[in-house]
Amino acid sequence: MLRPSPAPVPALRSVLAALGSPTAVREPRTPALRAAQGPLSPERPLPVHVLDVTGTPGLAPRTRLAGWRFLIRSGDRAIAAADTVLTPDGWVFSHFFEGPYVSATERALLQAEALPVTYRPRLLSVPELYMLTLWLDAGPDTDDDADAPAADDLMVPLAPAPPGIAAHRPYQVADLLPVLTTRLAPPPLLGSPAPA
Repeated sequence: MLRPSPAPVPALRSVLAALGSPTAVREPRTPALRAAQGPLSPERPLPVHVLDVTGTPGLAPRTRLAGWRFLIRSGDRAIAAADTVLTPDGWVFSHFFEGPYVSATERALLQAEALPVTYRPRLLSVPELYMLTLWLDAGPDTDDDADAPAADDLMVPLAPAPPGIAAHRPYQVADLLPVLTTRLAPPPLLGSPAPA
């Protein structure tokens, strides 16, 4: 089951404005948005966090809230997504996009709704691995700017996932996070001793 967090109202307004006025945004709409027949609606808002790998060695990586993402629905399916970012003036529309992560997000959310535990859905981006996961937060209702996934949270890598990590398979954070931090660790310098 999912217990989604409400998106900031200014973030939703900025997406509605971008959908309602093609001239309000700098970049052209995606092909799917241009070809869509009928109304478009922003749905399923998710806070987007970025995994920070520059933390202290030996400590769990931290995350930072980078924005909110809305799936843009046309009819019975999501055809694109809209991202918003926080600026000194508040939440603003960033861009529309489409591609495999749109349908993968929708699929992962459907999977999560069937789970017996209630989770707060978030997205966790790992830019260095070109990876996006659905982060299922099992904790109590708190801010959406939590600084790290808890051990009992789940992560569902979205397709396409990096080699060796199964897409759409729920992983305990305690199992997946060490794999990610190992892959993100800088390689040893040539000629340096091997770690003990």
